[in-house]
Amino acid sequence: MAYSGIGGQAVIEGVMMKNKDRYSVAVRKPDGEIEILRKPSTSLRDKYRFFDIPIIRGVVTFIESFAVGMQTLNYSASFFEEEETEKNKEKGSSSGKGEGIIMGIITVLSVIIAIGLFVLAPFFAMEACKKIIPSAMLRGFLEGVIRVLLFIIYVKLISLIKDIKRLFMYHGAEHKSINCIENGYELNVENVRKQSTEHRRCGTSFLLFVMVVSILFFMFIVIGQVWLRMLLRILLIPVIAGLSYELIRFLGSHEGKVVYIISRPGMWLQRLTTREPDDEMIEVAIASVNAVFDWREFLDNSSKNDKAGSKAEAETTTQTDTKAKQEATTQTDTEAKPEADVDPEIDEADDVEIEELDLGEDESETKAEADETK
Repeated sequence: MAYSGIGGQAVIEGVMMKNKDRYSVAVRKPDGEIEILRKPSTSLRDKYRFFDIPIIRGVVTFIESFAVGMQTLNYSASFFEEEETEKNKEKGSSSGKGEGIIMGIITVLSVIIAIGLFVLAPFFAMEACKKIIPSAMLRGFLEGVIRVLLFIIYVKLISLIKDIKRLFMYHGAEHKSINCIENGYELNVENVRKQSTEHRRCGTSFLLFVMVVSILFFMFIVIGQVWLRMLLRILLIPVIAGLSYELIRFLGSHEGKVVYIISRPGMWLQRLTTREPDDEMIEVAIASVNAVFDWREFLDNSSKNDKAGSKAEAETTTQTDTKAKQEATTQTDTEAKPEADVDPEIDEADDVEIEELDLGEDESETKAEADETK
């Protein structure tokens, strides 16, 4: 699978796709038409080298992705608001500012609720079991397990909502369209439909890694004061997010058995947050990709790289085979060559002469002994 570098998310009746310094949002409007918004995307990582340092860049990317995600969700929701609200928005009346403030408050409340539910609730649950479970390390591990279980239950519950089901279907369309081009296929409805709804760079996998990394952190951070332990769990969220980002970044751009094994739990969890999309949803995802990514050029470059790699591999194989043949020929010639360039008949004659000479010497010795006896 080739690495394209694009990513995205599902929005209300649509898909957002981001590629480097720009992103697009494609939304299926109530009248059936696809509305596409293209916008530039600037990052602190591009402006300041400090923010592109490993782990720190993960924190920056997480915050920026969250901000863009909220903006695109609000944009997609605007097509399904009441007619009067839509008119006020077009006129630019003060209600638009009021809506912005309300959305800001909702965002802040969402973050607070998420921290309370997935960070503090498991912590206090384990603190209540202090007498039953005296080991701080074991409590830290169980706290992480509770956090994962709460997340799974939460996702299962919200998936019962009709609108969330459709959101998860668009999530599947987003994954399928990216998988299509990264697997080397032309981007069309038929090819996209055949692809998997799972992807290694998914935000669902990222959240799972955040929870797993937090288990490792909180198991070994043992501090006496309860309030300090609670504070550390909040303050370390950016660090844990940064480490999780580096992990998912590595897994998304590498192949191999180890990568596959580490990625599998996140891929399994994606079965809760993705659904098989219909063709109309796939069309929206394709429109979003086309707005920010030249997939034809990507496929051409991937094909050239594959051919170059195959050619280099073939040349290496040919050189290896040639060398092996040369070594085999040399060895055969060495084995076939006689130990000495001497005629066997001559060797045999020499042996006879030596034997005769030895015999002559024996006769002389016998005669000398006889003379002495006389």
